[in-house]
Amino acid sequence: MSMLFAETLKKLRMEKGLSQRDMADQLYVTRPTVARWENGTRLPDVAMISRLAKCLDIDAGTLLSLATESDETPNVILVDDRKICLTGGLPVLEAILPTASVMGFTRPSEAIEYAKTNRIALAFLDIEMGKMSGLELCRTLLEINPRTNVVYLTAYSDYAIDAWSTGASGFMLKPITKEGVLLQLKNLRYPFPAGGTGTWTN
Repeated sequence: MSMLFAETLKKLRMEKGLSQRDMADQLYVTRPTVARWENGTRLPDVAMISRLAKCLDIDAGTLLSLATESDETPNVILVDDRKICLTGGLPVLEAILPTASVMGFTRPSEAIEYAKTNRIALAFLDIEMGKMSGLELCRTLLEINPRTNVVYLTAYSDYAIDAWSTGASGFMLKPITKEGVLLQLKNLRYPFPAGGTGTWTN
């Protein structure tokens, strides 16, 4: 979590002469929510950061950059039971997310074990994977870390409705492409540094 964002938010709020209650009332959230943002235990999502920027009269891009700045290397995983999909997809993800640790798994069970010891920032999940579907894997990953962004991958658009009911951030048809991934990064529930010059997940 970026403490720079927390400290800056508190400083900007105080400069505006607002109490935590005042800010909460303007944003239609609770005062404890603002307190958690300012002590670094909670990070607002992209939509809320935009509202915060308006409230504080600050550029939204600047505030988002502070929110996504972190000393941690983001972990990104690709889970697909077909090795050819990993071979084709992993280089695309590594090129777009140069500062991330990108790993591939052919077995959902291996991805789950990895998630238990590593905070997953973004998971690309195939939907049809034998005994455990991507939909089930998504639910398990979110139980481990509710702030994991999940994007489903499939060759069939019929799964779209079921996919949205699991708390995923996005849905894209195979194969993985640079354009497709960049589009998904704009809609993540929980943004993080994407790497590269001036490149962020918002």
